[in-house]
Amino acid sequence: MTVIAILVFALVFLVAMLLLLAGSSRQMQETKQTVSRLDSLVAARRAVKEENLDILRREGASIAWVDRFLDRISIFPLLQRLIDQAGLEWTAGGLAIGSVACLACVAGGAYWQTGLAALAFGLGMAAGCIPTAILLKKRTARLGAFEQMLPDALDLMVGALRAGHSLNSALGMVASEIPAPVSMEFRKCFDEQTFGLDLRAALEGLTERVPIQSVRIVVTALLIQKETGGNLAEVLEKAAEVSRERFRLQRQIRVHTAQGRMTGWVLSLLPVALGTALYFMDPAQMSVLWQRPIGQKILCGAIGMTCVGGLIIRKIVNVRV
Repeated sequence: MTVIAILVFALVFLVAMLLLLAGSSRQMQETKQTVSRLDSLVAARRAVKEENLDILRREGASIAWVDRFLDRISIFPLLQRLIDQAGLEWTAGGLAIGSVACLACVAGGAYWQTGLAALAFGLGMAAGCIPTAILLKKRTARLGAFEQMLPDALDLMVGALRAGHSLNSALGMVASEIPAPVSMEFRKCFDEQTFGLDLRAALEGLTERVPIQSVRIVVTALLIQKETGGNLAEVLEKAAEVSRERFRLQRQIRVHTAQGRMTGWVLSLLPVALGTALYFMDPAQMSVLWQRPIGQKILCGAIGMTCVGGLIIRKIVNVRV
């Protein structure tokens, strides 16, 4: 009897193990199939994304080999993001070519007039930064305009939500009622949600396109409300109040620091303007600065100290809120 019981137990144990192995093998096979399907979908999505990016580059880039070079050294995404944030129709290749052209023209002219390679190179580098400075100026102006109109957009969303509309419909109303640049960015966010993108991903894309603190506050409030619940209209109303107070405080700071900013511009541009005027009045006397070794040292020291002083004043008057 003991032997029969042991044999029965062994047979039952063997059958159970075979069933478990069969089930686990089937589950592993299904898991592998699911993983392979997900990998194929991700690869297809990545290929479509890269194809769309290539199409956009071919449409927007007039100088393909420059864009390929910038993409190889990981500068293309940064430059293109800055151009998009500035709202300009430039391309990264065009910006690079413009900077090199400004550098070459100014450096060549300075070397032809003075014969000093170091001075010509310094002036050329300063001139080469002009297109980038224009780009950053446009970007700052556009982001400032966005921040100024953001409270009105939030008030419109609050009214739409209290009238019974959904958040997506409120975004669409902002895209159609508020002027640019707010309408452009909210239109992108509205279209992304319309085509099935998740709300979190759409809002994170908005913060990448508009990297200002007020937008981060609004997006954080929306995401927290989505996770915890609550009155969305009240959340947006509080965010609009915070944005208005930040904007008012920034304007007040700019008023109090206006004298310091004007002092920085005067101290930075006055030596250049005075030296240019004296050169046109008496070229022989001013040419001593770059024809003699002591004059070259004085000129380089003056340029360096002027740049350092301008940067220090700019650091002092730029107060972050």
